[in-house]
Amino acid sequence: MRYMLLLYGDEKLSEGATPEDWQATIEGHNAWTQEAIDRGMKPSGDALQPVATAKTVRFENTQPTLTTDGPFAETKEQLGGFYIIDCESEAEALEMAAKLPMLTGSVEVRPVIEF
Repeated sequence: MRYMLLLYGDEKLSEGATPEDWQATIEGHNAWTQEAIDRGMKPSGDALQPVATAKTVRFENTQPTLTTDGPFAETKEQLGGFYIIDCESEAEALEMAAKLPMLTGSVEVRPVIEF
């Protein structure tokens, strides 16, 4: 069984990080990834653009009803999984999000940082 590890943090706290802090963080992630490889865990992942770049498509009764800025999900909603798709534009990504077979809830669409 595979697991997705969603890394949450306070973006405001990272704004004051120095280049050395970022380099140490990247090296720590690289070391963690190497350990996961060595243990046969087949890791894959990406960092996400800041939350300000996110869009949310809301559904009601199987129909997309509203697209808003940000991941402002109701506290009663929980993350249940994710897809990574390669799109030509944000509009295409939002179009695909609106096509997901959702009964209710929301889909957060956020660009991936390309390193």
